[in-house]
Amino acid sequence: MILAFDGASIDGSAYRDVTDLAQHSPGWLDSAVTVWSAYGLAVFAVLMVLGWWRARRTGAAAAVTALAVPVVVVLAYGVDAVLKLVVREDRPCRSLPVRTLEACPAPGDWSFPSNHAAIAAAAAVALLFVSRRLGAVACGAAVAMAVSRVWVGVHYPHDVVTGLVVGGLAALVLVPVVRHGSPALARRMTAAAPLRPLLSTS
Repeated sequence: MILAFDGASIDGSAYRDVTDLAQHSPGWLDSAVTVWSAYGLAVFAVLMVLGWWRARRTGAAAAVTALAVPVVVVLAYGVDAVLKLVVREDRPCRSLPVRTLEACPAPGDWSFPSNHAAIAAAAAVALLFVSRRLGAVACGAAVAMAVSRVWVGVHYPHDVVTGLVVGGLAALVLVPVVRHGSPALARRMTAAAPLRPLLSTS
C-alpha cells in the first residue's frame, strides 16, 4: 500500500461539484474539454515557436529570450515534479467516490501540484516577456487548462491553482535573469555562424 496525503478535506466538495457538473453537461462540451485537457499543451508549444519567430525580427537579444522560454518551462516542470514527490497527494478520483471523464491515474501518480497547470502557466508568463499579445492568449489558455484538469476529474482545485502559481513564479524569477544576460549571450551566439539563423531573419 502506498501512503499518500488525502487532499479531499481542502476542497473535495468543490471538486465534487465540478465533476458532477461535468457529468450533467452536454456531450460536445465534455468532449471538447477532454481533448483540450489531453492535448492542449501542444498549443503552448506553437505559441512558443511563434514568439521566437517574431522575436527574431526585433533583435538577437529578444530572440535569445524567446529561445529561453522552453527552458524555463522545463525548469518549472522540474520544480513541480519535486513538489509532487514531497507532498505525495493521492488523486481525488482515488480518494472520493465520483465518476470522472478521464480514467483515474494509477496509484503513485501524485496529484499535487498539477504538472499541466505549471507547464501552461510557466509558458504563459514567460511569453509575456516576449510578446504581450501572445502572452495574453497563453494566459487565457493556461486558465482553461487548469480548469479542464478539474473538469475531467484528475485534480482538485487546489492542485491546479498551486500549479499555476509554481509555473508563473518560476517564469517571473527566471526570465528576467535571462533578459539581463541576453545581450552578451546574443553576441556570442551571433559569432557562431550555425546559430545566427536562430537569432535573426537576415
